[in-house]
Amino acid sequence: MEPGNPHHGQPVLHAGEELPRARAAVILLHGRGASAEDILGLSDAIELSGVAWLAPEAAGRVWLPRHFFEPISDNEPWLSSALSVVHELASAIEQAGIPAARTFVGGFSQGACLSAEYALRHPRRWGGIFVLSGVSLGPVDDPAAASLRPDGSFERTPVVVSCGDPDPYFDVPSVRRTAAQFRARGADVRELLVPGLGHQVSDESLEMCRSAIEAALA
Repeated sequence: MEPGNPHHGQPVLHAGEELPRARAAVILLHGRGASAEDILGLSDAIELSGVAWLAPEAAGRVWLPRHFFEPISDNEPWLSSALSVVHELASAIEQAGIPAARTFVGGFSQGACLSAEYALRHPRRWGGIFVLSGVSLGPVDDPAAASLRPDGSFERTPVVVSCGDPDPYFDVPSVRRTAAQFRARGADVRELLVPGLGHQVSDESLEMCRSAIEAALA
């Protein structure tokens, strides 16, 4: 493990179509203590042909050492290292001939937080962003976090922000704040709070993800 770049060189698991032949690609980011293999289970649940699924593994199965609501700087250098992993995968997908409009970034729990943060730092027309039981990083109205997120439009990118109500790790105001951050930048946000769900992925949110991918494939 490189001290300044802890996630560098970690394995990336693949499922579905091989990237050179795929029509769309999804980057999936696992939660704290989970694995790339765990999050790839979403590809079986969504079950669409023509899609390449890529799941990187975090060093020690942890993307970030601190809570989502702590200052951005407290999660460095792990955060910058994790974001670079996502960016390298997004670049590889583009080099394979799949445009951003058919590229999706999503995750669960800590992986959802990372997905949201990456997207907010790279606003453009993506195929979709899936924030499943997670939120954007940093305390409320954190100027340091805001300064790292450039102006720009998501151009109606479908964004799924889904969470249990209650969730033991993420509060409802933070979920609504995350949805508002995407909405303010022109995303088509599907916000879903599921009563009694707890900390897991809902069937409703998976159906929203499937619909977004199907729309891109069409």
